[in-house]
Amino acid sequence: MSRRLSVTELRKRYGDLPVIGGLDLEVAPSEIVAVVGPSGCGKSTLLRLAAGLDTHYRGEIRVGDQLVCGPHPAVGLVFQEPRLFPWLNVADNVAFGLGERHGPHAHALVRDALEAVELTAFAGALPKELSGGMAQRVALARALVTEPQVLLLDEPFNALDAFTRMRLQDHLLAAWTRYRPTLLLVTHDLDEAMYLADRVILLGERPARVVDVIPVAPARPRDRRDPTLAALRVALLEALHLARDSRLVTA
Repeated sequence: MSRRLSVTELRKRYGDLPVIGGLDLEVAPSEIVAVVGPSGCGKSTLLRLAAGLDTHYRGEIRVGDQLVCGPHPAVGLVFQEPRLFPWLNVADNVAFGLGERHGPHAHALVRDALEAVELTAFAGALPKELSGGMAQRVALARALVTEPQVLLLDEPFNALDAFTRMRLQDHLLAAWTRYRPTLLLVTHDLDEAMYLADRVILLGERPARVVDVIPVAPARPRDRRDPTLAALRVALLEALHLARDSRLVTA
Protein backbone atom coordinates (compact mmCIF):
# COMPACT_ATOMS: atom_id res chain seq x y z
CA MET A 1 0.00 0.00 0.00
CA SER A 2 1.36 3.42 -0.92
CA ARG A 3 2.00 6.17 1.63
CA ARG A 4 1.73 9.94 1.68
CA LEU A 5 4.93 11.93 1.14
CA SER A 6 5.00 15.19 3.13
CA VAL A 7 7.63 17.93 3.02
CA THR A 8 7.27 20.76 5.54
CA GLU A 9 9.30 24.00 5.72
CA LEU A 10 12.25 22.32 4.01
CA ARG A 11 15.44 24.38 3.97
CA LYS A 12 18.80 23.30 2.60
CA ARG A 13 22.11 25.13 2.24
CA TYR A 14 25.47 24.19 0.79
CA GLY A 15 27.77 26.32 2.88
CA ASP A 16 26.66 29.91 2.37
CA LEU A 17 24.52 29.01 -0.66
CA PRO A 18 20.79 28.55 0.07
CA VAL A 19 19.35 25.92 -2.28
CA ILE A 20 15.88 25.24 -0.86
CA GLY A 21 14.15 27.99 1.08
CA GLY A 22 11.08 26.92 3.05
CA LEU A 23 9.49 24.42 0.68
CA ASP A 24 6.15 22.74 1.46
CA LEU A 25 4.93 19.80 -0.62
CA GLU A 26 2.49 16.96 -0.14
CA VAL A 27 1.91 13.99 -2.44
CA ALA A 28 -1.15 11.86 -1.68
CA PRO A 29 -0.99 8.05 -1.66
CA SER A 30 -0.69 6.74 -5.25
CA GLU A 31 -0.69 10.28 -6.68
CA ILE A 32 1.76 11.22 -9.45
CA VAL A 33 3.29 14.66 -9.00
CA ALA A 34 5.82 16.20 -11.38
CA VAL A 35 8.25 18.90 -10.23
CA VAL A 36 9.54 21.40 -12.78
CA GLY A 37 11.55 24.58 -12.50
CA PRO A 38 14.66 26.41 -13.72
CA SER A 39 17.96 24.53 -13.93
CA GLY A 40 19.84 24.63 -10.64
CA CYS A 41 16.80 25.56 -8.55
CA GLY A 42 17.10 22.54 -6.23
CA LYS A 43 14.86 19.88 -7.84
CA SER A 44 17.40 17.06 -7.63
CA THR A 45 18.41 18.18 -4.14
CA LEU A 46 14.76 17.82 -3.09
CA LEU A 47 14.75 14.19 -4.28
CA ARG A 48 18.05 13.40 -2.53
CA LEU A 49 16.62 14.72 0.72
CA ALA A 50 13.33 12.85 0.26
CA ALA A 51 15.28 9.65 -0.42
CA GLY A 52 17.27 10.10 2.78
CA LEU A 53 20.60 10.33 0.96
CA ASP A 54 21.31 13.67 2.64
CA THR A 55 20.05 14.37 6.15
CA HIS A 56 21.60 17.80 6.66
CA TYR A 57 18.59 20.07 6.30
CA ARG A 58 16.00 21.95 8.30
CA GLY A 59 12.31 21.09 8.27
CA GLU A 60 10.57 17.73 8.06
CA ILE A 61 10.18 15.00 5.47
CA ARG A 62 7.74 12.20 6.26
CA VAL A 63 6.72 8.99 4.55
CA GLY A 64 3.34 8.31 6.06
CA ASP A 65 3.85 9.10 9.74
CA GLN A 66 7.57 8.27 9.75
CA LEU A 67 10.31 10.89 9.62
CA VAL A 68 12.92 10.36 6.91
CA CYS A 69 16.25 10.27 8.75
CA GLY A 70 18.20 8.25 6.19
CA PRO A 71 17.50 5.78 3.37
CA HIS A 72 13.99 4.48 3.94
CA PRO A 73 12.92 0.93 3.01
CA ALA A 74 9.58 2.23 1.71
CA VAL A 75 11.23 4.69 -0.72
CA GLY A 76 12.64 3.79 -4.15
CA LEU A 77 14.80 6.08 -6.28
CA VAL A 78 15.58 6.08 -10.00
CA PHE A 79 18.49 8.28 -11.09
CA GLN A 80 19.15 10.06 -14.38
CA GLU A 81 21.54 7.27 -15.40
CA PRO A 82 20.76 3.54 -15.04
CA ARG A 83 23.85 2.86 -12.86
CA LEU A 84 23.77 -0.88 -13.55
CA PHE A 85 26.54 -3.21 -12.43
CA PRO A 86 28.23 -4.24 -15.70
CA TRP A 87 29.29 -7.67 -14.40
CA LEU A 88 25.75 -8.67 -13.37
CA ASN A 89 23.02 -9.75 -15.73
CA VAL A 90 19.65 -7.99 -15.84
CA ALA A 91 17.94 -10.27 -13.29
CA ASP A 92 20.82 -9.95 -10.82
CA ASN A 93 20.90 -6.16 -11.24
CA VAL A 94 17.20 -6.02 -10.44
CA ALA A 95 17.62 -8.38 -7.46
CA PHE A 96 20.45 -6.30 -6.00
CA GLY A 97 18.01 -4.09 -4.07
CA LEU A 98 16.59 -7.06 -2.17
CA GLY A 99 17.89 -8.16 1.21
CA GLU A 100 17.57 -11.83 0.25
CA ARG A 101 18.36 -12.18 -3.45
CA HIS A 102 18.34 -15.92 -4.11
CA GLY A 103 15.22 -17.51 -2.63
CA PRO A 104 12.00 -18.34 -4.46
CA HIS A 105 10.28 -15.21 -3.13
CA ALA A 106 13.10 -13.02 -4.48
CA HIS A 107 12.92 -14.76 -7.86
CA ALA A 108 9.17 -14.12 -8.00
CA LEU A 109 9.66 -10.41 -7.17
CA VAL A 110 12.33 -10.07 -9.86
CA ARG A 111 10.15 -11.86 -12.41
CA ASP A 112 7.21 -9.56 -11.66
CA ALA A 113 9.36 -6.42 -11.87
CA LEU A 114 10.85 -7.46 -15.21
CA GLU A 115 7.40 -8.32 -16.50
CA ALA A 116 6.16 -4.84 -15.49
CA VAL A 117 8.80 -3.21 -17.74
CA GLU A 118 8.53 -5.89 -20.47
CA LEU A 119 12.09 -7.21 -20.11
CA THR A 120 11.42 -10.81 -19.11
CA ALA A 121 13.20 -12.11 -22.23
CA PHE A 122 16.37 -10.20 -21.30
CA ALA A 123 16.77 -11.50 -17.74
CA GLY A 124 20.09 -13.15 -18.61
CA ALA A 125 21.53 -10.28 -20.69
CA LEU A 126 24.44 -8.12 -19.55
CA PRO A 127 24.09 -4.32 -19.45
CA LYS A 128 26.43 -3.94 -22.44
CA GLU A 129 23.89 -5.84 -24.54
CA LEU A 130 21.08 -3.37 -23.79
CA SER A 131 20.02 -0.14 -25.45
CA GLY A 132 19.88 3.01 -23.34
CA GLY A 133 16.12 2.74 -23.01
CA MET A 134 16.30 -0.90 -21.96
CA ALA A 135 18.96 -0.12 -19.37
CA GLN A 136 16.73 2.56 -17.87
CA ARG A 137 13.86 0.08 -17.75
CA VAL A 138 16.13 -2.26 -15.77
CA ALA A 139 16.83 0.62 -13.36
CA LEU A 140 13.08 1.15 -12.99
CA ALA A 141 12.55 -2.57 -12.35
CA ARG A 142 15.31 -2.49 -9.71
CA ALA A 143 13.44 0.31 -7.92
CA LEU A 144 10.10 -1.51 -8.22
CA VAL A 145 11.32 -4.91 -7.04
CA THR A 146 11.23 -3.82 -3.40
CA GLU A 147 7.61 -2.75 -3.93
CA PRO A 148 8.25 0.81 -2.68
CA GLN A 149 5.38 2.83 -1.29
CA VAL A 150 7.00 6.04 -2.54
CA LEU A 151 8.94 6.16 -5.83
CA LEU A 152 11.21 9.11 -6.65
CA LEU A 153 12.44 9.69 -10.20
CA ASP A 154 15.15 12.22 -11.08
CA GLU A 155 14.80 13.01 -14.81
CA PRO A 156 14.99 9.29 -15.61
CA PHE A 157 14.42 9.69 -19.37
CA ASN A 158 16.38 12.89 -19.95
CA ALA A 159 19.26 11.31 -21.90
CA LEU A 160 17.04 9.39 -24.32
CA ASP A 161 15.71 10.32 -27.75
CA ALA A 162 12.14 11.59 -27.99
CA PHE A 163 10.62 8.35 -29.30
CA THR A 164 12.30 6.18 -26.64
CA ARG A 165 11.35 8.70 -23.96
CA MET A 166 7.67 8.47 -24.92
CA ARG A 167 7.78 4.66 -24.86
CA LEU A 168 9.38 4.69 -21.40
CA GLN A 169 6.77 7.11 -20.11
CA ASP A 170 4.16 4.52 -21.06
CA HIS A 171 6.21 1.77 -19.38
CA LEU A 172 6.34 3.90 -16.25
CA LEU A 173 2.56 4.39 -16.26
CA ALA A 174 2.03 0.65 -16.75
CA ALA A 175 4.34 -0.10 -13.81
CA TRP A 176 2.62 2.55 -11.69
CA THR A 177 -0.77 1.00 -12.51
CA ARG A 178 0.53 -2.36 -11.32
CA TYR A 179 2.34 -1.26 -8.13
CA ARG A 180 0.46 2.00 -7.37
CA PRO A 181 3.29 3.79 -5.52
CA THR A 182 3.16 7.44 -4.57
CA LEU A 183 5.29 8.94 -7.34
CA LEU A 184 7.35 12.16 -7.36
CA LEU A 185 9.00 12.92 -10.70
CA VAL A 186 11.56 15.66 -11.41
CA THR A 187 11.65 16.59 -15.09
CA HIS A 188 12.62 19.38 -17.48
CA ASP A 189 10.20 18.03 -20.10
CA LEU A 190 6.90 19.93 -19.79
CA ASP A 191 5.11 17.52 -22.14
CA GLU A 192 6.27 14.62 -19.95
CA ALA A 193 5.02 16.40 -16.83
CA MET A 194 1.59 16.99 -18.38
CA TYR A 195 1.30 13.48 -19.78
CA LEU A 196 2.23 11.66 -16.57
CA ALA A 197 1.22 13.77 -13.59
CA ASP A 198 -1.94 14.44 -11.62
CA ARG A 199 -0.42 17.76 -10.57
CA VAL A 200 2.61 19.75 -11.70
CA ILE A 201 4.55 21.67 -9.03
CA LEU A 202 6.51 24.68 -10.26
CA LEU A 203 9.55 25.70 -8.24
CA GLY A 204 11.01 29.19 -8.46
CA GLU A 205 14.64 30.19 -8.78
CA ARG A 206 17.07 29.17 -6.02
CA PRO A 207 16.41 29.00 -3.12
CA ALA A 208 13.54 26.81 -4.27
CA ARG A 209 9.98 27.43 -3.15
CA VAL A 210 6.67 26.33 -4.65
CA VAL A 211 5.40 29.20 -6.82
CA ASP A 212 2.54 27.47 -8.62
CA VAL A 213 0.56 24.22 -8.68
CA ILE A 214 -1.18 23.16 -11.89
CA PRO A 215 -3.73 20.32 -11.72
CA VAL A 216 -3.83 18.12 -14.82
CA ALA A 217 -7.46 17.26 -15.47
CA PRO A 218 -7.65 14.71 -18.34
CA ALA A 219 -8.26 11.19 -17.08
CA ARG A 220 -5.90 8.33 -17.94
CA PRO A 221 -5.21 6.94 -20.45
CA ARG A 222 -4.30 10.29 -21.98
CA ASP A 223 -3.85 11.25 -25.60
CA ARG A 224 -0.67 13.24 -26.18
CA ARG A 225 -2.56 15.23 -28.84
CA ASP A 226 -5.27 16.30 -26.39
CA PRO A 227 -5.67 20.11 -26.76
CA THR A 228 -6.29 20.31 -23.01
CA LEU A 229 -2.74 19.12 -22.37
CA ALA A 230 -1.42 21.63 -24.91
CA ALA A 231 -3.26 24.46 -23.14
CA LEU A 232 -1.90 23.35 -19.77
CA ARG A 233 1.60 23.29 -21.23
CA VAL A 234 1.19 26.91 -22.36
CA ALA A 235 -0.03 27.86 -18.87
CA LEU A 236 3.01 26.17 -17.35
CA LEU A 237 5.37 27.94 -19.74
CA GLU A 238 3.81 31.27 -18.81
CA ALA A 239 4.17 30.45 -15.11
CA LEU A 240 7.85 29.58 -15.64
CA HIS A 241 8.45 32.91 -17.37
CA LEU A 242 6.60 34.79 -14.63
CA ALA A 243 8.70 33.08 -11.96
CA ARG A 244 11.90 33.94 -13.81
CA ASP A 245 10.87 37.54 -14.45
CA SER A 246 9.87 38.01 -10.81
CA ARG A 247 13.30 36.81 -9.76
CA LEU A 248 15.00 39.27 -12.14
CA VAL A 249 12.91 42.18 -10.83
CA THR A 250 13.59 41.44 -7.17
CA ALA A 251 17.27 40.50 -7.58
